[in-house]
Amino acid sequence: MKLKIKKGDTVQIIAGNDKGETGRVLKVYPHKMRILVEGVNVRKRHTRPSQSNQQGGILSKEMPVHYSNVQILDSDKNPSRIGVRIEGDSKIRYAKTNDKAL
Repeated sequence: MKLKIKKGDTVQIIAGNDKGETGRVLKVYPHKMRILVEGVNVRKRHTRPSQSNQQGGILSKEMPVHYSNVQILDSDKNPSRIGVRIEGDSKIRYAKTNDKAL
């Protein structure tokens, strides 16, 4: 499955506990249909002391969210769906709200 959201895009969460928050896409998992967004869906993990982490303790980690729960932000900072059109020999992604290229 190919997702229209790419690494580096700015997205807004539209559903779930973090609804309304925005962040940059850090990683895309197309087979799982999930997206890792910076500063969103942060979970805590308790770890024992180890050689890599001498202190141990509670670590905060961002977890992926399903791609259906995010929308890309257009140039006007409004959530938008993504369209694809062919211009010349290349495909261009554009925001459907203001019809501008992303």
